[in-house]
Amino acid sequence: MKILVPTDFSDLSLKAFEAANKYAELFDGKIYPMHSHIPVTEMDEPYALGMGSNVYHNYEEVEQSISERLQEIADENVDENKLGDIIVSMGNPAQAIITEAEGYDLIVLSTHGRTGFKRFLLGSVAEKVLRLAQIPVLVVEDESDLGDLKNILVTTDFSDNANAAYPHALDIAKKTGGNVTILHVLSTDYYDEDVDVDTKPDKNIKKIRDQRVKLIEKNYFHTLKDKVSSEVVWYDGSPHEAIYAHVKEKNYNLIVMSTVGRTGIKYLMLGSTTANVVRNVNTAVLSVRPPKQSTAKED
Repeated sequence: MKILVPTDFSDLSLKAFEAANKYAELFDGKIYPMHSHIPVTEMDEPYALGMGSNVYHNYEEVEQSISERLQEIADENVDENKLGDIIVSMGNPAQAIITEAEGYDLIVLSTHGRTGFKRFLLGSVAEKVLRLAQIPVLVVEDESDLGDLKNILVTTDFSDNANAAYPHALDIAKKTGGNVTILHVLSTDYYDEDVDVDTKPDKNIKKIRDQRVKLIEKNYFHTLKDKVSSEVVWYDGSPHEAIYAHVKEKNYNLIVMSTVGRTGIKYLMLGSTTANVVRNVNTAVLSVRPPKQSTAKED
């Protein structure tokens, strides 16, 4: 597994390396630290490194300084036998990460960086990567506790797109010997056309949903045997609020979600379930983008 870990050199952004080390250990991976910088603005790397802006008169010197700092960060935070090449690029950070990621298997990002944003403000680098990257993105925040990744939550809305998340949750559980809980939210918001928004669904609807979740257990997670369970929860509100409420009561190490559900390309708009979950939970979130042929059906 090739793991790309972007950093802006802030202490808060270093949380991602902890998660990347765990993944590299589980999947015999290599970690590739990355930094992308944009000259001219006061938030660029010479500022972060304590250098004056006049250093931009010598781009080679800037590039060398950044490379040395990135190598130092990598040596301090990545297991030596798991460290790949460091990557320094110039340009828009979000776009640079997305472009570079084409040759990798996983991106690991922290929700906090030098800009001080909390829980993904609109337009942040991390949110753009989450929404647009073609490969899975693992998002961690300072309070995330991956532990041994033995307590995993995977969400489903029964769409074909949601299926993309299951193999990732299964692979992790098989590597760690962990447990998987499959969660479906029976919600009046977004996509539940068979539920009257003014009333709680009757027992028959709940029973049908329970049966469908059990089929997911059987079809995708049967190899885990007694280490897989499922839950259908009724929530008078949006799915992300229900997931947040559920997670608050549990001790999950990881949430695995598809970036696209039955709302299709609307996931690009602020308010997608995955993005909203990431904004609100402390738990690490692995977002998985479904294959293009799947998303094409959902417009």
